[in-house]
Amino acid sequence: AIYLDEIRKANLYDEIWQAFAVLLPVRSVGVMGDERTYDNVGALRAVTSTDGMTADWFPFPHDVMARISDRIIREVDGINRVVYDVSSKPPATIEWE
Repeated sequence: AIYLDEIRKANLYDEIWQAFAVLLPVRSVGVMGDERTYDNVGALRAVTSTDGMTADWFPFPHDVMARISDRIIREVDGINRVVYDVSSKPPATIEWE
């Protein structure tokens, strides 16, 4: 909900063909306050396409991506790192499995 909320706030929703978040099975070391954390990584994906056969990753403005990342890390318990998927289709697919 955070990801799509920020996309809508930035008036980018209609420019994106598909957007979603993936919880990766990877732990990441981080720091929250004065403590080290070993939490999960969230991956974000947003693409543009006309038919789904090919797709390009969506080039978010840096300030929008910073807001999305900051909110996810602050508001989602157990995530201390956010990454953005910049793979095009092909060779990658849109969805993750």
